[in-house]
Amino acid sequence: MDRIMADNTGEGASGVPGGFLELRGVTKRYPGRVALRGATFSIPRGRIVGLLGPNGAGKTTLIKILAGILGGYEGTVRIDGQVPGAYTKSIVSYLPDRSSLPHWMRISDAVAFFSDFYADFDRAKAMELIGRLRLNPAERIAKLSKGTCEKVQLVLAMSRTAGLYVLDEPIGGVDPAARDVIMDTILTQYCENSTLLLSTQIIGDVERVFNSVIFLRNGEVILNEEVDAVRERYKRSVDGLFREVFKCC
Repeated sequence: MDRIMADNTGEGASGVPGGFLELRGVTKRYPGRVALRGATFSIPRGRIVGLLGPNGAGKTTLIKILAGILGGYEGTVRIDGQVPGAYTKSIVSYLPDRSSLPHWMRISDAVAFFSDFYADFDRAKAMELIGRLRLNPAERIAKLSKGTCEKVQLVLAMSRTAGLYVLDEPIGGVDPAARDVIMDTILTQYCENSTLLLSTQIIGDVERVFNSVIFLRNGEVILNEEVDAVRERYKRSVDGLFREVFKCC
């Protein structure tokens, strides 16, 4: 399988060199380990891309680099032609894999904070999503379940009119019945001209929304391909291919 996938890394899965999001040879080292090893890919606007890999593959490290909260890497990263910094933070909407909201806040406080902090935040949209997801604006973050807290963070992330959405495990803590609602929320709320990079290990429930997928293993991009091409080339679903490639991880 590694040999078959060896020629699917490098330029974007669309076959177009360059794009709205570009990584070239990105390596991130920590004491005693390397989290990313020469990660290279390109994604144009208007794409929904799955960032897939087992625990420890480097997904969250990569996402934090794109969100502009992690530096000290080798290689180049460009978002809309710019290195991660003040400008890219203004156009990147980041959903972390765990809550970053202060526990004292109410849901309504979090909405007010985002409204004040981000010029592209749509408060009316946020309140609409809160109603759709049956959240109580007066409830405190400290009293929310993990799944409910993830819904709140999803509302905040998807209420921005961003150029790039990076979502780290947006459905990891919710029950199966809520996953379709959350995925439908993502699909209906993100801007069609934007790029959406979604990291998840619950692939079977979400692969229907992907245009292409990137597989990471030990910090390396081992596959970068259109979903339709994956199904045609390997005669299986993305979830099926993932299970085969990472069955020993």
